[in-house]
Amino acid sequence: MVEERITTVEGTAAPTTTHTTVIHDGEPARRSGGGTTLMAIVLLIAVVAGIYLYSQSSRSESAKDNAIAGAASSVGDAAKKVGTAAEDAVDKVAPK
Repeated sequence: MVEERITTVEGTAAPTTTHTTVIHDGEPARRSGGGTTLMAIVLLIAVVAGIYLYSQSSRSESAKDNAIAGAASSVGDAAKKVGTAAEDAVDKVAPK
């Protein structure tokens, strides 16, 4: 609860003077520190770093998948060549 007390002093020698005193009962003083702002900045940096690291892992996984696909294709081509060479060898040994 806020209590407001106004005191007025009147005199002949000086002009009328008014003094106001405001008393705050039990209300915490509101301080505006930079702690909240600092926490917000740290949280923002953490989120940006997380997004960056996630995108980097996605890229490396994509590169790994492409490398595996290329290796599988090479193995398939080699298997075709071996199959063709085996057919040629059979044809030379036992012509049709």
